[in-house]
Order: sequence, then structure tokens, then C-alpha cells
Amino acid sequence: MSQPLSIRLDPQLDARLERLAKQTGRTKSFYIKQAVEDHLEDLEDLYLAQRIVARVESAKEGVVTLKELERELAVGD
Repeated sequence: MSQPLSIRLDPQLDARLERLAKQTGRTKSFYIKQAVEDHLEDLEDLYLAQRIVARVESAKEGVVTLKELERELAVGD
């Protein structure tokens, strides 16, 4: 079940959202939900990448070059 959420939009953003909703026959809620879903996934990926970079920088995570990986997997032989 969906959970209600209340947000405040500046008038210009609300007008853009309203225009888009009218042009497409969708609701403003549809577009807000879509934007949150898309951006949330991007943010999750970003924070995961930042954690991995921190692990690499602190030598808790190893890395290999592409050439090393290709050699290990015998790619291109």
C-alpha cells in the first residue's frame, strides 16, 4: 500500500509539474513518484560507489587493472 507524503514546491516548479500533468493526462503525484524512484536509485548507486572508493583508498579493498583481469580470464587469447 502506498504511503501519503506531503511536500512543498516553489511556485515555478509546481507550475511546470502542473503543465506536464495536464499535457500528458497524468497526475502530479505520478511524476513526483517517478522522479523520486529514479533519483533514489542514482543516489543509492552514488553512495555505494563512495563507500567502495573509501575502502580502496584505505587498502581494505583491492583493485586490478583491465590488463590484469584480461590476463587472468584469458580474454583475447
